[in-house]
Amino acid sequence: MRVILNEKQWRQFLALEALERKNIQEVAQDAGASKNTIRRGLEEMKEDNLSTSGARQRKKGAGRKKKESQDENLLADLESLLDPKGDPMSLVRWTTKSMAHLKQALQVMGHHVGESTIRRMLQTLGYSLRSNKKNIEGVSHPDRDAQFAHIKGQCHLFEARGDPIISVDCKKKELIGDFKNQGREWQERGKDTVVNVYDFVSLADGKAIPYGVYDLVHNRGFVNVGIDHDTAAFAVESIRRWWQQSGKALYRGSTHLLITADGGGSNGGRNRLWKKQLQELANQEQLTITVAHYPPATSKWNKIEHRLFSFISINWRAKPLTSLEVVLELLSHTSTKEGLTVTAMKDSNVYPTGLKVSDEELAALHLIHDAFHGEWNYTIRPQPSPS
Repeated sequence: MRVILNEKQWRQFLALEALERKNIQEVAQDAGASKNTIRRGLEEMKEDNLSTSGARQRKKGAGRKKKESQDENLLADLESLLDPKGDPMSLVRWTTKSMAHLKQALQVMGHHVGESTIRRMLQTLGYSLRSNKKNIEGVSHPDRDAQFAHIKGQCHLFEARGDPIISVDCKKKELIGDFKNQGREWQERGKDTVVNVYDFVSLADGKAIPYGVYDLVHNRGFVNVGIDHDTAAFAVESIRRWWQQSGKALYRGSTHLLITADGGGSNGGRNRLWKKQLQELANQEQLTITVAHYPPATSKWNKIEHRLFSFISINWRAKPLTSLEVVLELLSHTSTKEGLTVTAMKDSNVYPTGLKVSDEELAALHLIHDAFHGEWNYTIRPQPSPS
C-alpha cells in the first residue's frame, strides 16, 4: 500500500486506521511509522483537507534545509571559484569549473558539499553547461551595407542583360580515407560504419580540395576537386573549367562575367596572382570579368555557402570519403527540391605555392578599379593582342 501512496495520502490512511482501531500507537508500530505522522494526518482530516490534487505534500518550509541555508558562506565561496584566476596581464586565464574541481576547492575552504548540490547551486546562480558558439567573424566595415547594395545592383544589371553571375569559394579540405564524417544516417541495425579513431594526415590517402562555382541564374553548381594546393591558379582554373564545361553553352554569345567572392584566400581582393590569372582567362576566352568581393567579416553571406556547400555537407553526412571517386560521386548526386544540380570533376594538376607577381606585372594588367571601393570592385578586360 505504501508504494502507491504519496506522503500526505499515507498519513491520512494511517489516521483512518487509527480512528477505526482507536489506537494510534498500535497503528504506528504495525506500519513502522511515527505517531506524530498519524497525528498530523488526523489534524489534516479535521481541517477537511483530504484532497491531494495539486496540493503540497509537505508544509511550506518543511523538510531538510538546503545546504546554503546551513552554511552561510557556501554560495559566496562558490561564486568566487567561478571567476577567472591568474595574473590579469597573462595571456592564460583559468577557472575551476568542473564539478570535481569545484567540490575539491570547496572542501579546502571548509565546505562539505556533494556534486549534485553544487550543480543545483550553479543553476540557481544562472549558470548552465555551454559549448563555444561560432559567431565572431571580425569587425564589420562601415561600408558593409553599401557594398551589399553594390553587389545586388551589379547582379540585377548582369541578370537583365542575360550575362552569367557566379559565386565562388573553396570548401573545407577533406582527408581521403576511413575517417569520420559528421552527421548521422539510417542504417540496418548491427551494421555500423567503422572508421579510424584518429584523423591523422599520415593515415590519409591524400586530400580533396573542392573549389565550387555556383551559377546564381540557373541554380547549378560546379565543383573542381583538386589534390594539391588551394592557390589562386587553382581557383581560376576552376572557373575556367566551369566556363568551358557549362557556362559557355548556357550563356552563348555572352562576353561579360560577374564573379562574387570572399575578400580573402585564393580568390582574395589583395591576391595579385588571382588578378593575373583572371587576366589570362579574360584573354583566353575574350571575357570581360567583373569581380565584387564581400566586405570583411561577411563570408557567411556568400551565396555559394548556403545554396551549394550546405547541401553538399547534407548529402555526404556520415559517409566516409574513402576515395576521390567517392567524393566525386557524392558531389555529383547533390540535388534539392528547388532544382539544384551539381557537376564535379577531378583536377590532378600541381599548383605550387609562393608564386609572386611583380609591380610591373600587376601594372600591365587591363585592370579597372571601380569608383566605389576599388579594392573590392574591379573589372578585368581582355588585353589587346600584340601586333
